[in-house]
Amino acid sequence: MTRKEKAVYIERRLAELYPETPIPLDHDSPYTLLIAVLLSAQCTDKRVNLTTPALFARARTPEEMVKIPVEEIQQIIRPCGLAPAKAKGIAGLSRILLEEHGGEVPSGEKELEALPAVGHKTASVVRAQAFGIPTFPVDTHIHRLAQRWRLTKGRNVRQTEADLKKIFPRSSWNQLHLRIIFYGREHCTARGCDGTRCEICQTVSRRKR
Repeated sequence: MTRKEKAVYIERRLAELYPETPIPLDHDSPYTLLIAVLLSAQCTDKRVNLTTPALFARARTPEEMVKIPVEEIQQIIRPCGLAPAKAKGIAGLSRILLEEHGGEVPSGEKELEALPAVGHKTASVVRAQAFGIPTFPVDTHIHRLAQRWRLTKGRNVRQTEADLKKIFPRSSWNQLHLRIIFYGREHCTARGCDGTRCEICQTVSRRKR
């Protein structure tokens, strides 16, 4: 299969397997999504969803969050790991949202990435899931699968993102990145598949690359 043939097959098969693409992190606004995505760094979505209710019961807006001591935020989010840095980031970005953005989460990539504790992937997820802007957030699941499926030779997530954007239509990016994550967690895990066992891995490797 050529790289383009693989892309066409993968996009079609994933759409069949996952016709619905629910957002994994519980939220009810761009701000709560931003906080949830920040907390998901090196943490499972399940753990984040178990942790955020207590945090959002105390604060669901930047105005409310800046009134909470950083130490209290840290204590609440401790189960998500990296609590000191994440708590400092939550407090800092909440203050900047109030001071520079009228309390609203911006949709621009540069504005988001300028916020404390918000990197490129977090910004991309927020832009895609809160604002519907076509992006292609690449996490470790997507990076691993893209390499297994020979869709990229990228050694880092930024190069993998650039390669995937070239071979998949822009209109599919937001749903496709979720579908690849779902498939990676369910069928093509780091230990459960070596690149030859799951359905898609078997299919894309049948013919000479």
